[in-house]
Amino acid sequence: MDIKFEKIAAVKSGVLVVPVHKGGKLDKKAAELDSKSGGSIKNAIKNSSNFKNKNGECISVLCPHLPVSQVILVGVDLCKENPEKSLKSIGGKLVASLNHLRIKSATILLEDFKPEEVANIAYGAKLKSYDFGKYFTTKEADEKPCLTKLSLQVSDEAKTKKAYKDYEIAANAIEYTRNLVTEPSNVLNPESYAAEIKKLSKSGLKIEVLGEAAMKKLGMNALLGVGQGSAFESQLVVMKWEGGKKGDKPVSFVGKGVTFDTGGISIKPSAGMEEMKFDMGGSAVVVGLMKLLAERKAKVNVIGVVGLVENMPSSTAQRPGDVVKSMSGQTIEVLNTDAEGRLVLADALHYTVSKFKPKFVIDLATLTGAILVALGSSRAGLFSNDDKLSEKLFELGKKTGDEVWRLPLGEVYDKQINSEIADMQNIGTDREAGSITAAQFLQRFVNKTPWVHLDIAGTAWSKKGSDTAPKGATGWGVSLLNELVKDYEK
Repeated sequence: MDIKFEKIAAVKSGVLVVPVHKGGKLDKKAAELDSKSGGSIKNAIKNSSNFKNKNGECISVLCPHLPVSQVILVGVDLCKENPEKSLKSIGGKLVASLNHLRIKSATILLEDFKPEEVANIAYGAKLKSYDFGKYFTTKEADEKPCLTKLSLQVSDEAKTKKAYKDYEIAANAIEYTRNLVTEPSNVLNPESYAAEIKKLSKSGLKIEVLGEAAMKKLGMNALLGVGQGSAFESQLVVMKWEGGKKGDKPVSFVGKGVTFDTGGISIKPSAGMEEMKFDMGGSAVVVGLMKLLAERKAKVNVIGVVGLVENMPSSTAQRPGDVVKSMSGQTIEVLNTDAEGRLVLADALHYTVSKFKPKFVIDLATLTGAILVALGSSRAGLFSNDDKLSEKLFELGKKTGDEVWRLPLGEVYDKQINSEIADMQNIGTDREAGSITAAQFLQRFVNKTPWVHLDIAGTAWSKKGSDTAPKGATGWGVSLLNELVKDYEK
């Protein structure tokens, strides 16, 4: 969808969107239009049972005395604690309503909105307009989103365009992340995924790809064990953005990239297994974030690392009961081959903290089904050894809408992953606290580096959609971590 910013001018045709503030208040220009329409707009606000003036709520009004084909009223009722989220919601809900009404283009009158406020509305609209339709060949036109252009009339065109620039870069990065997660696994495998990431060098990232031979030399047997049943070679991709001062410690992000997860020998039930193409969601967030930071030229040094594997059952696949030696030297008894993401992250985390000595490391992974039981799909689980970093992410999550909730770690949980024949086992001794024991496992590979683990199994993919995301891949986390990096840039 094309988004345009224009100066306030008379709209002589098409669809006009008019914001309605709390209490039915109209902006000056909208009030003039209401007068010309013989009071049609205010009459609809007052008498329509379908319009309660809720934030982002839309209703269509016929105004025969105006030159436009129809007027769409959109409610504006901003949350005082989080106005940015409310503004994005307006943009997203408006796009959904316009598509529902089969409208191809529309102009929204935003006379009394500040440039930053307009930018947030446009950002929400851009995010909601996402559509992954590349594989349809017979889909009917009326089944596709039809909105192709949204014009926003503003008081200060230049300042609004400037304010929107970073939002547009972020929206494109989130779209890229969603595309990666949505791609089927016969298209996106560890090798093709690594090749795709290498293309981001044109954005200014330095990309290094470690194949199986290089990882074997480094002793990454935990990661390699997961992918040994696949026909595709496992990969570790390192992305560097050097936007800060030379010699400054980087901040770092690590992502789980299981391009398809059958569960391996501990095979999953067939029902719903097609969803396991998004088991690389954590890596997609890291890749999208690195793209965003490079394209907005973030003034900080950043390292992004993703471990890319495919977990398949075969004659060469890892077996339950196998023992592997990780890059850190610690040994792991693999009791369940479907608890594979933590094995990938074990080596990726150790590699990152030992090689780059970052200020902090944040890992993202669609790691456990247990996190859905605990938190549902509205928040990601946060586990950490650093209170300050955790609190910062919690506050930024409320601002961006990528919300997190911290869960505990501790010795009582850590004991549950002690093995009888190795340093640790890859699952707890029972089914209780599954997300916590998974996080305890990861903590054993970060030493004393400030660390956060984000379990995004419930947030990476949405079956219902949200105000700013359609059904499917959400791109959750890109905006949150971008704001965190901005905080460190200061």
